[in-house]
Amino acid sequence: MPTAPPQLVACDLFQSFRLGSRRIEVLRGISMEIGHGEAVFLCGASGAGKTTLLYTLAGLERPESGTVQFEGRLLYNGSSASQAKLRNEKMGFVFQGYFLLPELTALENVSLPGMIGGRSTLKTAEESLRAVGLADRMTHLPAELSGGEQQRVAIARSLTNDPEIIFADEPTGNLDSKTGDAIVDLLLRLARERNKTLLVVTHDTRLATRGDRQLYIKDGVLQ
Repeated sequence: MPTAPPQLVACDLFQSFRLGSRRIEVLRGISMEIGHGEAVFLCGASGAGKTTLLYTLAGLERPESGTVQFEGRLLYNGSSASQAKLRNEKMGFVFQGYFLLPELTALENVSLPGMIGGRSTLKTAEESLRAVGLADRMTHLPAELSGGEQQRVAIARSLTNDPEIIFADEPTGNLDSKTGDAIVDLLLRLARERNKTLLVVTHDTRLATRGDRQLYIKDGVLQ
């Protein structure tokens, strides 16, 4: 039986930025593949290039050179509008800072990706909030929620458009270890139940062992 092609393929990614007169190389020729439904944890020290690599793989930060393919499509080809449409429909995002709009309720925040895509997603948003255990907090504003609850709202928001892949950048970074463990449990459970691919950036090697596979980045290269 033929094996399915990988969902995400990066080939020879380079990325750098300028700091005054210095050029700092962040990614130095990274190539990797992620399969459908895989839970991959990307680890490394602060400044190793984890977040830059995640953003590049997610279509948010164009590499200086190299290519990223998602489901056979080159991510950085086409107009910025078509790239944004692909991200909105196929990708979910969870960040260290929850990025919830303070004047919107949990339900309204979770509905946003669907509204941006021109769809009515109130029912889906309600289902997503129930899935993360916040059925009784839907009408609360972010300021009325704990850090762990805000991150669960962010996870629910990432699921609203039923994406193929979820990118999570240090999703436990602002949380205590017990709450952080619960958030990783939730991400893994939802990804497996819904057959989503999951790519998580973390500096916590203990959490990383819970995925299907761990990748380690050091000085801009995968170890």
